[in-house]
Amino acid sequence: MSATAGNDSSPETPWSLRKLSESLDVYINRLGSVWIDAEITQWGVSGGHVYGRVKDPEEDVTVDITIWRSTREKIPDGVGHGDRVLLKVKPNWYVRGGKLSMNVLDMRLAGLGELLAKIEALRLALAAEGLFDPERKNAPPFLPRCVGLVTARDSDAEKDVLHNATARWPEVQFQVEHASVQGDRAVPEIIAAVDRLEASAVDVIVIARGGGDFQHLLPFSDEVLLRRVAALDIPVISAIGHEADKPLLDDVADVRASTPTDAAKRVVPDVAEERLRLTDARSRLTQRVANLIDGERQRLDMMRQRPVLAMPLTVVDRHAEDVLRLVQRGVDVTDTLLSLQGSRLESLRASVRALSPQATLDRGYAIVHKASGELVSSPQSVTKGDALRLRVKDGDIAAEVTDS
Repeated sequence: MSATAGNDSSPETPWSLRKLSESLDVYINRLGSVWIDAEITQWGVSGGHVYGRVKDPEEDVTVDITIWRSTREKIPDGVGHGDRVLLKVKPNWYVRGGKLSMNVLDMRLAGLGELLAKIEALRLALAAEGLFDPERKNAPPFLPRCVGLVTARDSDAEKDVLHNATARWPEVQFQVEHASVQGDRAVPEIIAAVDRLEASAVDVIVIARGGGDFQHLLPFSDEVLLRRVAALDIPVISAIGHEADKPLLDDVADVRASTPTDAAKRVVPDVAEERLRLTDARSRLTQRVANLIDGERQRLDMMRQRPVLAMPLTVVDRHAEDVLRLVQRGVDVTDTLLSLQGSRLESLRASVRALSPQATLDRGYAIVHKASGELVSSPQSVTKGDALRLRVKDGDIAAEVTDS
């Protein structure tokens, strides 16, 4: 179809939308293919084709690109988000959809894009400072009293976190602080939200966003935000929800969740699972106590079956016989000892009697004493007229010396 300058249209004879779209298609096809310098901000594969978006490295201008399966072999290996590339593109206008895209005919890798290079440099600097070290990370509490949530107002990320966390633990409490999650206002608003949550003394903070283009995720790699999060004593869960382009917040945060839904699973336990664990623990404890009681009952039964408990008087009788035997033995030994000592006593008595002065007196001898009691053993020890006392067998006899 040939296009004119449009002088054949008027309020009386307007073009149809189809005619306008077909005219645009003619004009755009005349451009042919061109080489452009661009930075990849979105990259996805579906059905063997690649659908993405690129931006001008210097200006805020973006266009969609399509790489058909037939030209995939011209794409350098490993190319993806953030790469700066040289593209040979042919503009393509979809008449029915009224949409412009660029079919990529050839691609050459021009190196990392400027934004990705800056982020990589910041990553290395923060890693060297130790902000990514596992030792400095704080584990979230098992069951937080209050969870702080930073996310966009009325966002799917907010709904996912609140719904899934409440489903897992119905009593969980949230303090939600809304902030922009993309654009120039994102960083100051997220920092302000974090400040409010820190002042409220929440137990854990979740920063959530439902994914997005590489360019949209740039605030979550901002150095000011990263250092603010690193300075928090409260555990932080990063739930940006973008696997391919991991922002630096994922490295600085204490826990990285792959999606907002994953963050909900990490921030609170599952009440159903905890009940099952309690039931299992109670069951195992009950079984262990039952086993312990059964074991002690068996030991008690075994002790009851022992002869000493089955017939306790047997032990008493046996010891009673031993006591009687020992008593009789004691009596016998005592009698023997008394008899021996009696015989010995009689022998000693006889010896004493044989040596006693009385025995001498019994044979008719006498013992002479002076009146003073002095023993007279010689006639020279007395003089005439001395009073004497003679002791004989049956008594004493008074005497006087008549002849010295």
